[in-house]
Amino acid sequence: MATRTPRPNPKVSAVRAKRPAMLNPKVEHVDYKDVALLRRFVSDRGKIRSRRVTGLSPQQQRRMATAVRNAREMALLPYPGAGKRSS
Repeated sequence: MATRTPRPNPKVSAVRAKRPAMLNPKVEHVDYKDVALLRRFVSDRGKIRSRRVTGLSPQQQRRMATAVRNAREMALLPYPGAGKRSS
């Protein structure tokens, strides 16, 4: 009888190490004019990425989301679905 190799359990996913937050912990103020930094937290469709994806703390996520909203108001970043118009 041949020995079987154990199959991986589909219910158990591989454990990923939590990647470090994208913002430096020393950064106290996220500036809405820093578009290069804010683009890392916005998807290609213009939506703000979640904390699970970005790895930010709740306080950093709130500051970043506020900065993104201010940048949108100043027309530095697009609103979600802004380029999609159907007639």
